[in-house]
Amino acid sequence: MKFLIGMTSITYAMRAQELLTAKKIRCQVVSTPKNVGSGCGYSLSVSGEPNEVKRLLSENGIKYKEVYL
Repeated sequence: MKFLIGMTSITYAMRAQELLTAKKIRCQVVSTPKNVGSGCGYSLSVSGEPNEVKRLLSENGIKYKEVYL
């Protein structure tokens, strides 16, 4: 499943990308679409299981705003 995660900062977006890539989860830092919401302006486009990704981010102290399915 492909989904978008709104990030709180570019730093967290880059850390999340590094973590998820190491876990073999495909992701890419992208500009947050204007119709999605507010945040730092960066999101992650992710291919994977949303609950697993949220768990990994939380366990590693990576803050995010919202998950958009």
